[in-house]
Amino acid sequence: MNKLSCLAALFCVLLSGCQTTTNTTEQTNELVLNSASPQEINDALTLDLLADEQVVEETDEIPVFDDVWDRIRYQLSIKVPQNRPVVTERNYYARHQAYLDRISKRAEPYLYFIVEEVEKRQIPIEIALLPIVESAFDPYGYSHRSASGIWQFMPQTGKRFGLQQNWWYDGRRDISESTRAALDYLSYLHKTLDGDWLNAIAAYNSGEGRVMRAIKKNRAKHLPTDFWSLDLPKETTAYVPKLLALADLLKRHEEFGVTWNKIVNAQVIERVDAGSQIDLELAAEMAGISLAELYRLNPAFNRWASAPDGPHHLLLPLDSVERFEQRLANAQLKDRLRWKEYKVQSGDSLSVIASKHNTSIDAIKRLNTLDSTNIRVGQTLMVPLSDKAAAHLPDKLRLVLNDKTSVTRSHTVKSGDTLWDLSREYDVTVAQLKAWNNLKDSAVLRLGQKLKIRQTTTNNVVQNVNRTITYKVRKGDSLSRIASQFGLKVSDIRKWNKLDSKKYLQPGQKLKLIVDVKRG
Repeated sequence: MNKLSCLAALFCVLLSGCQTTTNTTEQTNELVLNSASPQEINDALTLDLLADEQVVEETDEIPVFDDVWDRIRYQLSIKVPQNRPVVTERNYYARHQAYLDRISKRAEPYLYFIVEEVEKRQIPIEIALLPIVESAFDPYGYSHRSASGIWQFMPQTGKRFGLQQNWWYDGRRDISESTRAALDYLSYLHKTLDGDWLNAIAAYNSGEGRVMRAIKKNRAKHLPTDFWSLDLPKETTAYVPKLLALADLLKRHEEFGVTWNKIVNAQVIERVDAGSQIDLELAAEMAGISLAELYRLNPAFNRWASAPDGPHHLLLPLDSVERFEQRLANAQLKDRLRWKEYKVQSGDSLSVIASKHNTSIDAIKRLNTLDSTNIRVGQTLMVPLSDKAAAHLPDKLRLVLNDKTSVTRSHTVKSGDTLWDLSREYDVTVAQLKAWNNLKDSAVLRLGQKLKIRQTTTNNVVQNVNRTITYKVRKGDSLSRIASQFGLKVSDIRKWNKLDSKKYLQPGQKLKLIVDVKRG
């Protein structure tokens, strides 16, 4: 071994922090160091660092991703058979680029969160694509069988997995809660069905009882019990191939000439707990966002406030969280609900008053700390306000709430339009679209249908697209690479995160970035 090689070996030992060298080794090391020139020591260090760099390259299993679709693509693991059902579904999706574009737009606020949750469970990443099959990522998607939300939970199944459903709130439309429940259900099905993911996915669609009966039937006939061999409903036999077709199309997008529009691979929303019932318009003001945006991120709310008994959590844009929490901390509990004084009249009951003000008996009781429904004529009550009740408020307060300069325009329904998409396009709520056009909850839009859209001075203004996001550092990242990815300056990233220029980034470290989230 020449002197340079000895030096390299020595520095490997020293850098590894080894504490078990023998006296002979220590003496040899000392001799090598004492007889080495500065240039030889430098060469040995360089040699060792290069070797160390090579090890990092060989063991770095997870690349750095700028796009959530790339992150999913890299982890796809379920084998996709090129059989007729899969090929048929894949060809259909490949012919409908506009549909894939809508999917990316709808999934944009949620997909990073869903991928994070799937990865935590260490289950196939293909599961993150399931909301495409279920609802096309439409939180207000509603099936003829009463399934609802991006994961399309039936009422009873939702309750079984802890999703509350009441006058105020439908947990099936809650992005974070329904994702938790869906992954709980799929994990349960996987365990119940002997670790077969395709059968678990099929059971998510048709129920575990039906799949278990099909498996039992095949076993009795000594037939295979894999998904492709089971006798299942027509809908289910197409359901699994749809998921596999999407995974295949994502993996081989270049081969099929389709595009998956980029979704930035960084946290853009955060879940916060308001701690008690809160007026949603007030919450939006506290967060500094529009009421329409609040409802888009929190489609589970049926009314103008969160439920009295909770849950009280909200999904908010990351850059709104600090402002919201500061203002919430300064708001007294009684000020979290907008209210008006109401004097009880002859013939009134709590149910009559609640109906008159589009609220609930429970909300009135809570706001007035009533132990029973007994009230008396002349008694003054505080009644929570809804948008409808705002019309009867004094002028000054009505202006604060919702009397903004507005114009009414018309939208002609085109292929692929949903109320959810239109709410995003015009920065209004789904409830407003229904009210302006007298639409029932079960209404289906028709091609060519004319819809009234009320545009205010607030939602006519071009919104600033800069958002604060949280970026999680991965192996191989550097400040210059991150800055290049998001079109930022290294100096800005250092300033926003108070980074010491002498310290290196660590995998898992979280950085605050102020970026244009719509940047391609």
